[in-house]
Order: sequence, then C-alpha cells, then structure tokens
Amino acid sequence: MARDGKKVVFTNGCFDILHAGHVLLLDKARSLGDVLVVGLNSDASVRRLKGPSRPVNCQKDRALVLSGLASVDRVVVFGEPTPAELLAELRPDVLVKGADYRPEQVAGREYAGRVALLKLLKGRSTTGIIKRASTAAR
Repeated sequence: MARDGKKVVFTNGCFDILHAGHVLLLDKARSLGDVLVVGLNSDASVRRLKGPSRPVNCQKDRALVLSGLASVDRVVVFGEPTPAELLAELRPDVLVKGADYRPEQVAGREYAGRVALLKLLKGRSTTGIIKRASTAAR
C-alpha cells in the first residue's frame, strides 16, 4: 500500500453484525491518522474463534458493509488466527484495539509504531445481539 506520507491506522475484527460500538471504534481509529485499514477475519477464521454457528454474515457481505463506512479506507480479509502476518507486511503507524485488551495481548504490536487502546461502548456486542434476538424469537 502506497503511503504518500500518510499516517496509516490499522484495526481488525470479525465485524459479524455491525453495531454502534463498531462504528464508534472505527470512527475513533480513523481520527488517529489519515488512512484506516481494517483487517477482517475470514469466515473460516470466525468459525474457529466464535463457533460453528458463526459468522451470521459471510465475509463478502461483512467487507461490503465495512467498506461503505466513511471512516474505513480499505478492508483486507485474513484467515490466520491473528493479523500478525498482515501487520508485518503493512507496518501501520498506529494499531488500534479495544480497551478490553492489554498492550501485551495485542497480536502484531511489534510491527506498529504504537498501540492505541480505545474505550468501548458498553453493552454492545455481536454475541449479545444474537442472544437477545434468539430470546425474542422464542
């Protein structure tokens, strides 16, 4: 990816059912630089992380929804357990994760200029949305 002197920010996730917490995190991440690259877990990767009933939305749809956000400049799908290989290639200026991580837990941190842990919006999670929808359907 050509940088042209621009500050590159990277974050990653499954982004299975996009919610307000995701959008706010992505907006905050984008504000830390000039270009926001989002690493998106592949369908197989999501199944390994979240279980056989996930993802709810396929990677093509998840990538399309993410790329439609004004804050997101590029979406890159990865299938490895962590985005470390992708980060080794990209070497972003800023690596963003949610504040539910500790710096030493952030995979690929050694390939970034710095790690930024951003506050999450309480009560927002894809797993919570799925549970509430399942309960409501009964």
